Amino acid sequence: MREEERSAARAGRAAGRLPCAPRAEPEQRGRRMAEAQRRVARVHREADLARQLRRYDGWAPDYEQDVAALQYQAPRLAAACLASVFQGPPEDALVLDVACGTGLLAQELQAQGFCHFHGLDGSPGMLEHACRKGLYQDLKECILGQGALPAPTGCYDAVLIVGALSGGQVPITVVPELLRVTKPGGYVCLTTRSNQSNLLYKAQLEQLLVDLEQQGLWEKVLVQEVEQWEKSTSEQETSQGPGYISGVVYLYRKKLRPGE
Repeated sequence: MREEERSAARAGRAAGRLPCAPRAEPEQRGRRMAEAQRRVARVHREADLARQLRRYDGWAPDYEQDVAALQYQAPRLAAACLASVFQGPPEDALVLDVACGTGLLAQELQAQGFCHFHGLDGSPGMLEHACRKGLYQDLKECILGQGALPAPTGCYDAVLIVGALSGGQVPITVVPELLRVTKPGGYVCLTTRSNQSNLLYKAQLEQLLVDLEQQGLWEKVLVQEVEQWEKSTSEQETSQGPGYISGVVYLYRKKLRPGE
């Protein structure tokens, strides 16, 4: 075979292999999605707190890849909501990231101009990964919803809890603590999901938010409903579009004086 024929044959074989690559990529994404769904479901179903926190520790190395596969938008949406209403230079604000996980929210807030972060989480494994990002000036391990947060009253310009307020995760008893550690005039940003298994929790959370507003402790700034919040972990949880669940961002401003 002449050299040009051999070259043509090699080119043909190479060309024949090219269509295989696009087919392999969706398969890989599908496997990643299935693995992420299984891990999320295992963590959310775990009823024992100590075992659940160990699951979070074990999940920490894969957490960011998994939530990316699930198209998880909550950190970006919450950061954008806060930035859209925040008064004053964001670079001067002190922000508390409650249930900070691996630090995804701090990354999004940094992109919006915020740069002073404290973080709390119940998982040492998650906190270790958050620490590696170098964004937080202070990180503390804390079991959320069980007593006072390890922070002084009226300390933070903004307090956020993103992705953790749902059934079987952080109880709604943490919400008054979020308000306590916020400065008068500061902001509290919260998120929750609207999937079928979380509807009771969501209703209880929203009633508490209303109660605190009626007590004159804070005022509602905005509520953002998001249809395609993230990919669901099961067909039974799907509420919006093929395979998606919906969610909500709530943003409140603490009153300068209670009852004003």
